Amino acid sequence: MSEYQNTKYQIRLPIILAIGLAAGIFLGATFSESPKIQNDLNKDIQKFKEVLTLIDKNYVDEVNTEELVENAIEHMLGKLDPHSYYISAKDKVEANEELQGNFEGIGVEFNIFRDTIVVVTPLSGGPSEALGIQSGDQIIKIDGKDVAGVGFTNRDVQKHLKGPKGSKVTVSIKRGNRKSLIDYEIIRDKIPQYSVDASYMIDDEIGYIKISRFAATTYEEFMQAMLKLKEQGMDKLILDLQGNGGGYMNQAINIADEFIAGNKKIVYTQGKETRFNSQANSQREGMFEKGELIVLVNEGSASASEIVSGALQDNDRALIVGRRSFGKGLVQAPIDLTDGSEVRITISRYYTPSGRSIQKPYSDKENYSTDLIARYNNGEFFSADSIHFNDSLKYETTSGRTVYGGGGIMPDYFVPLDTSANSAYLNRLFVKNVIQEYVFNYANENKAKLDAMSYKDFYDNFQVTETMRMGLATKGKEYGVKPDYEDMRKNKDLFNLHIKAQIARQIWKNDGFYPIFNQTNEVLQQAIQMFDEAENLDRSKL
Repeated sequence: MSEYQNTKYQIRLPIILAIGLAAGIFLGATFSESPKIQNDLNKDIQKFKEVLTLIDKNYVDEVNTEELVENAIEHMLGKLDPHSYYISAKDKVEANEELQGNFEGIGVEFNIFRDTIVVVTPLSGGPSEALGIQSGDQIIKIDGKDVAGVGFTNRDVQKHLKGPKGSKVTVSIKRGNRKSLIDYEIIRDKIPQYSVDASYMIDDEIGYIKISRFAATTYEEFMQAMLKLKEQGMDKLILDLQGNGGGYMNQAINIADEFIAGNKKIVYTQGKETRFNSQANSQREGMFEKGELIVLVNEGSASASEIVSGALQDNDRALIVGRRSFGKGLVQAPIDLTDGSEVRITISRYYTPSGRSIQKPYSDKENYSTDLIARYNNGEFFSADSIHFNDSLKYETTSGRTVYGGGGIMPDYFVPLDTSANSAYLNRLFVKNVIQEYVFNYANENKAKLDAMSYKDFYDNFQVTETMRMGLATKGKEYGVKPDYEDMRKNKDLFNLHIKAQIARQIWKNDGFYPIFNQTNEVLQQAIQMFDEAENLDRSKL
């Protein structure tokens, strides 16, 4: 894993609720220009001040009014919808990093093995790589403080190694069998994060791109991946948005525009105030406006992922394959508060070109938070017949195909969840970090042999042996994972595939990992067989 990975003092709930209601009205004042509404809000702001002052002066115990107000704001926003929320000033930087496309730190991917921080790899172009820090280095001290064997968590590591660009941190490293530690003074810098996890050719014609989120640099990364694949002969594409929880809408719009020809609607938004209404159409000549296109979605695909898949489905540009997406069709605006904190408030709903709202109902917050569990229990992950749409939410694509709103994007072709390729023993080994450590050690011990292999040679010919599987089981025993040799025998192919994929990641990163790992991706494997349907869909527009 990489570097980036309140205690609240609470008074009684009725007081929190009272402050929350007043705080909510106070916040609304910033969005209103009506004199009458403004006067009403001013009264409530005064009421809020009175309540807070009374508590501060008269409540029997000492209170932290700052935390009291933050609790009130959090509770108030939680009453609106599941996606409006508050971020304190101290948490704001971390909350925004994932979508900014970079973070500031020393630039290493690390893991914690046996209570010791181990460098998995220095990140390309980062300060650690420039100084010569190596894969396998153990970080024993940070700024002179022992960090090995003291119970450091991933969050602790991030806290100590991340920091503003230009700041310094000293790490003391144990390398190999050297007795003395090596001290490195590292000047932190901006470290890029990537949202396009992988891009490669499945065969001579079919390209594959996986996008994990829509961050500030996603469109740029996507275009680089497209150029690479086109140079390799791609004329069909699978865009994998499974598990992509969304992000910046403009990045989703830009990517959709690369596939949709002419001046066609991609998405539009409508809010209470007209200033929050907008519409985005395809504008420029895209890189892949012709050619069969399949988009993969599942229950973890949300928001910006649904904008892309909804636009391509409604315009009959792509075949959508997988399972019904999450169902988030609300647009949040980040609004800075004077103390450096931030609220993200839902300002509008977005709609697909046919007029569909993808947002699933959220009046019952508890049901909303457990919706995916309910879908699983109701059998939706295993049969499309378990999914029922309201006929009043029926819409049509440009060619007249029926689609539904009111709760996610329903794929054109449903692929049930495959639970047969599952091993409880393998899962326990992953949870205990056993596979990660075993593979890391194996790759280091066999680095010369692996480096001498081409990826194609590794993909075609490398075999995981019985000795390797037994070595994994032995490593598991060291972590308290009781061997289940019957499970390992029954699921031998699954164990072999995961071990091989993880070894490939050590040498060739994600582009080496995903071609092997994706053999377990049942949605992708089904989609590869469906380009005739995608071609027919494209022809239906002619």
